[in-house]
Amino acid sequence: KVWRLPLACEERTESVNSRAEMEIGRYHWMYPGSKNHQYHPVPTLGDRAGPLSSPGCFECCIKCLGGVPYASLVATILCFSGVALFCGCGHVALAGTVAILEQHFSTNASDHALLSEVIQLMQYVIYGIASFFFLYGIILLAEGFYTTSAVKELHGEFKTTACGRCISGMFVFLTYVLGVAWLGVFGFSAVPVFMFYNIWSTCEVIKSPQTNGTAGVEQICVDIRQYGIIPWNAFPGKICGSALENICNTNEFYMSYHLFIVACAGAGATVIALIHFLMILSSNWAYLKDASKMQAYQDIKAKEEQELQDIQSRSKEQLNSYT
Repeated sequence: KVWRLPLACEERTESVNSRAEMEIGRYHWMYPGSKNHQYHPVPTLGDRAGPLSSPGCFECCIKCLGGVPYASLVATILCFSGVALFCGCGHVALAGTVAILEQHFSTNASDHALLSEVIQLMQYVIYGIASFFFLYGIILLAEGFYTTSAVKELHGEFKTTACGRCISGMFVFLTYVLGVAWLGVFGFSAVPVFMFYNIWSTCEVIKSPQTNGTAGVEQICVDIRQYGIIPWNAFPGKICGSALENICNTNEFYMSYHLFIVACAGAGATVIALIHFLMILSSNWAYLKDASKMQAYQDIKAKEEQELQDIQSRSKEQLNSYT
C-alpha cells in the first residue's frame, strides 16, 4: 500500500520546497560562481561577536564555578591562617620568653639549660608542623575537588573506584586524629598565656594607687619556679616590687604576652578548620559511597537492557526465518 498525505499537507510541503528552491536560485543568480558550492548563510552581527560574548563561554564559567569545593576552600584558608599564626607567633614568643628568663629569673645558664633545649626543640617542631599542614591542606583541597567532580558528574562517564573511596576514608581518620592532637596543642598553648597573664595582673596590682600608697609593694612577688619551668635552686627565681614592674614595662614581655595570645587563637582556628574538614570529608565519603551504589545499579540496568534487546533481536530473527 502507498500511504499518501492529506491534500493540505501536500500543498504546504510543496509550497515550502518551492520557496526554498526560489531562495537558492536567487542566491545562485546573484553569485554565479557559487553554483558548485554549498549554500552558507551570511553571518549575522551576533555571529561576528568575539568569543567572550558567546553563550558557550558563560556556560563554561558557570560549570567551572560549580565544580569548586567552596567548603573545602574556606576550611583550607582557615587552616593555613591558624597554622601560620600559631607557628610564626609561637616561634617569636618562645625566643622572647627565653630572653626574659635569662635576664631576670635565672641568671645562671646551667639552671635553665634544659628549658633552653626544650624551647629550641619546640621551635624545630614548629617548622615541621608548618610544612606538614601546608602540604596536608593542599591535599585535602585536591580531595575536595575530586569528590565534588564525582558528585557533579555522577550520571556521566566519571567512575568512582574502591581505591578512591578508601583514600577518602583514610583522610577522615587522619583528620580526626589531627583534630584530637590539635585540641591538646590548643590547651598547651593556653599555659603560657595563663602565666603571662598572672605576671601582668600582678604588675597592675603594683601600679594601682591603693598599693602605691602602702609600704607593702616590695612584698608583691612573682615566683616562676612554682610553674616548673625552672628548678627550685635557680637564682633569683622570684622578682618582687619595682623590679617586677620594670619587667612588665619591657618590650620583650609586652611582645611575648600578646604573641602567645595570638598563637593560642591560631591554634583554636586550626582546631575549627580541622573540624570543618572532618565534616566535609565525612559528607564526601558518604556521597562517594552513594555514587558507587548508583553506578552499580546503572551498570546492572544497562546490562539487563542490553540482554533484553539481544533477546528481542534473536526472536525477530527466528520469526523471520519461520516466515
